[in-house]
Amino acid sequence: MKRIPVLVLLLAMAFTAQAQDNKEWTLTECVAYALENNISIKQSQLDVEVTDADKLQAIGNFVPSLNGSASYSTNTGANINPVTNAFENETFSSFTTGFNSSLTLFDGLRNVRELQRAKLSKLASQYRLDKMKDDISLAVANAYLQVLLNKANLEVARAQNEVTLQQIERTNNLVDAGTLPRGDLLEIQATDAGEKQRIAQNENAVTISLINLAQLLLIEDYATFDIADEGYNIIGDEIIEKPVQEVITAAEENRNEVKIAQKNVELAKKDLQMARGAYYPTLSAFFSYNTRYSDNDFLDRAFTDQLYQNDGIGYGLQLNVPILNGFATRSSVNRSKINLKRNKYQLEQAKLDLESNVYQAYVDAKGALKAYEAALVALESQELAYDYAKDRYDVGLTNAFDFSQSKLRYDNARIEVNRAKYDYIFKLKVLELYFGISPTELKF
Repeated sequence: MKRIPVLVLLLAMAFTAQAQDNKEWTLTECVAYALENNISIKQSQLDVEVTDADKLQAIGNFVPSLNGSASYSTNTGANINPVTNAFENETFSSFTTGFNSSLTLFDGLRNVRELQRAKLSKLASQYRLDKMKDDISLAVANAYLQVLLNKANLEVARAQNEVTLQQIERTNNLVDAGTLPRGDLLEIQATDAGEKQRIAQNENAVTISLINLAQLLLIEDYATFDIADEGYNIIGDEIIEKPVQEVITAAEENRNEVKIAQKNVELAKKDLQMARGAYYPTLSAFFSYNTRYSDNDFLDRAFTDQLYQNDGIGYGLQLNVPILNGFATRSSVNRSKINLKRNKYQLEQAKLDLESNVYQAYVDAKGALKAYEAALVALESQELAYDYAKDRYDVGLTNAFDFSQSKLRYDNARIEVNRAKYDYIFKLKVLELYFGISPTELKF
């Protein structure tokens, strides 16, 4: 008897696990999952980590270098004894050790520029990562809305087929009673066959769009993957009422495309400054310490005594003045100047492209809104026409063919409303992204 509660617990755990596996994903969950697991985003995050390593290396240029060395050797024949500095024609062993340190005091400010460049490079990488997140979020939203559109169309097809099945039953009764000709029944049955074909096509479209979304999220379990239809409506459309220039100004301040181009110009300026730094002399300080031991010491001193008594230090300054290096510095400066001009042009082009893209997104959103409003008007008209045709058909004032055509036009109008609705929602979200709204804060 004690085993029953355990069995119930295990079944409950299994049911809970299955429910979690078969959960319906919301748009927010899909976007968050993509930002966490997308490979392109992970690669961009690695690029940011690389800039941290570059920054650490640039900081290290301000720290003195320190290197140690040690060697042990056995010599046979005529060799210089490192302790006595005399030639000795016999076998002896020797040991030398020491360390040296150096510090760059001045190098034309190249170390300073390199550290500044490393900081700029990290900002540029972060902007590229943010842009990647924007692109992935928008792609996920588009794929998600496509699933919703296909599901809405499938719902329309199924609902209208239910009406057709009811009409078949009613028409069959009227045909049996001799009120309607058999041709009307055949016409509606043909309509039913066409609707079932469209239902199968819509079901396939839903499946394909779900697979596309799952692949975008890197989810391999296509069979159980599904999304939650939260009844997404048009929210936050006040942005479309703003002047287009206001949207463009906000985009120039917030979009990462321009920020990346601006940082590339700043990086090119630092590269030019670093290249020019090679014209200047380099001044460095050095310090060294060394000591030695030989087993052929004429004073027969112990190992530690020799290391203590034979040590020495050296220190000083070193100045390197560039005079002629095959025009390498001049060539590097010229290439840096050209690269700076190229990046300035790219910044101008990025601003022009952004302005063009915002205008296009603005016009697309305005056009999508008009298309959606027109689709609603058309649906209202087709619904009235369908209701009128249905009433006439119910009392035998119209034939099955005319009724089927009216029903088909009504179905197409509902499908067009769905398409226009989700098309407008997506274009509206694109415009919001240009305005500077974060992908995780978009309202649906």
